[in-house]
Amino acid sequence: MKKAVRVYVEGSVQGIFFRAFVKENAERHNVKGFVRNLEDGRIEIFLEGNNDDVDKMIELCKTGPKHSDIRRVEVKEEKFQDFKTFKILHI
Repeated sequence: MKKAVRVYVEGSVQGIFFRAFVKENAERHNVKGFVRNLEDGRIEIFLEGNNDDVDKMIELCKTGPKHSDIRRVEVKEEKFQDFKTFKILHI
């Protein structure tokens, strides 16, 4: 079964390769979507794929890469959009 979620990550997450960490793991787990920095300092991540793969990605986002300090993770269910790749978006 497939699902899609939008994840917001708060903490010390910008400038430490968080987006590259998410992209690398999304590709490893065959999850599609995007990741981007928001102007308020949070990271926004849209994930879609098989339930188990998306759940693995959510857990990885709660941990983050080395040197990240995650204070809060918010997950919202979304409509499946059938992304073909995973991209790092720039504002």
